[in-house]
Amino acid sequence: MELNWAELCAGLAIATVLEGMMPFLSPPAMRRLLQRLLAMDDRELRLGGLFSMLTGLVILYLVR
Repeated sequence: MELNWAELCAGLAIATVLEGMMPFLSPPAMRRLLQRLLAMDDRELRLGGLFSMLTGLVILYLVR
C-alpha cells in the first residue's frame, strides 16, 4: 500500500482547522476548558486521550 501524501496533508489540515475553531469562536470558553484540563490528573488525561484515539480509529475504519 502506497502512502498518499496529499490525503495525509489534507487530513492534518482538517484537524488543524477543527482545533482552531474553538479558540477563534469563543476564547473565554477555551480558557475555561484549558483550566479544567490543568486541574485533571495524569490518569484522567490519558484515558481521555485513549478514548479520543479509539474514537478516531473507529471513524477512520468506518469511512475507509
